[in-house]
Amino acid sequence: MLHLITTRQNASDAHLRAMYEARKRVFVDLLKWDVPVLADRYELDQFDDEHAQYLILADTDGGHLASARLLPTTRAHLLDSLFPGLCPLEVPRGGNIFEISRFCLDRRLCARERRQARDMLITALVDHALVAGITGYTGVADMGWFQQILSFGWHCDPLGVPVPYPCGLLVALRIHITADTPELLRRAAIIEPCGAAQERDRHAG
Repeated sequence: MLHLITTRQNASDAHLRAMYEARKRVFVDLLKWDVPVLADRYELDQFDDEHAQYLILADTDGGHLASARLLPTTRAHLLDSLFPGLCPLEVPRGGNIFEISRFCLDRRLCARERRQARDMLITALVDHALVAGITGYTGVADMGWFQQILSFGWHCDPLGVPVPYPCGLLVALRIHITADTPELLRRAAIIEPCGAAQERDRHAG
């Protein structure tokens, strides 16, 4: 089931807790990112505030499968606050542009499950954008992830040349969302989740 959480919930929200735990397992335990950890269990940073939105894919028991954070570019976000050097020109901003960050696939999934969860989350990002009037997503990616993002079939452009960081080569990117984006995903063999729109739960804080 796909859950759209439009604002940050309190710590009793099971889906948010599961997402923060999964982020810690991926970004801290696996990738060794130097980011804040709460109670040695949850990965949160300064952008996990009341303005953040989350797409969370959960199993029937509420367990985390995949998730992504969406930040409004009209406020401080990763690209303009932490990685402005990746964008030699102006950082894209606007009410219809959101930044994707913390794209997280649960470590407990096998390869086939990870691919399915990834494809469902990609499709959900496009579905949500079309419903919400979002015309573009920005983001920061290492070169390996950037190559994957390009392979999804949608219109995606780098916003500058790759820049070396301690964690590797990073690139800023912009994804253009249009009415034909779902068809582009299908052509690239990205699986569209059946009935995702009907199963989406909307929460407000």
